[in-house]
Amino acid sequence: MSFTWTFSKIENFETCAKKYYEYMVAKSVKDTDTENLDWGNTVHDAFRDTLKGKKELPDFLKSYQPWIDRVHGKPGDLYVEQKYGLTSDLSPCPYLAPVVWYRGIADVVRVWDDVAYAGDWKTGKRKEGSIQLALMALCIFQHFPKVKVVCAEFIWLQEAFGDPKAITKKTYRREEMVVLMAEIMPRVQKLEWAHKTMTFPPNPSGLCMKYCEVVSCPFYRVGGKR
Repeated sequence: MSFTWTFSKIENFETCAKKYYEYMVAKSVKDTDTENLDWGNTVHDAFRDTLKGKKELPDFLKSYQPWIDRVHGKPGDLYVEQKYGLTSDLSPCPYLAPVVWYRGIADVVRVWDDVAYAGDWKTGKRKEGSIQLALMALCIFQHFPKVKVVCAEFIWLQEAFGDPKAITKKTYRREEMVVLMAEIMPRVQKLEWAHKTMTFPPNPSGLCMKYCEVVSCPFYRVGGKR
């Protein structure tokens, strides 16, 4: 099978290669945090259906209606939960194409003229310093050749609408993607090398104490300092 990657694969691999292997490659362990996963899926599904005009938000999610209205208030063609694929030379391709190299999903996209907006709903705790927005912008640039600027956002739904902390916003220009790929490629190459050599060493930390179920790891429930 050819090598493919996503943002979550890079993030999980860099957190702990051993855990990444057991959860995502060998699949010997399943994620037990089903409550948070179920909540995230519920919110994303409801937002998708509402943005597509299929349903109204259910009563228990009505407090999120301003976010839906905000998207509808933006100009351009609307795309919801779009799955994008890129080949190793960054050519656009279907998400499940045999030649796919990178896979990314954008929760909501609006495209007008040479500008695009991309939003990613976040139901978990606020987390900064991610390359996920940049990769989302890269997919849009490659799948929409006329787009020159992408305004990308994380929307942190645990924060109240109107709170400045509720949005992480970044703007990307097409010419900046060359620099992005130069920065990300060493990280991708490490992941690819691990897959080729089947080398996935543990990276002990405080996360081992409560957030890992890999009982075969010598640091299980022991952890260590980074």
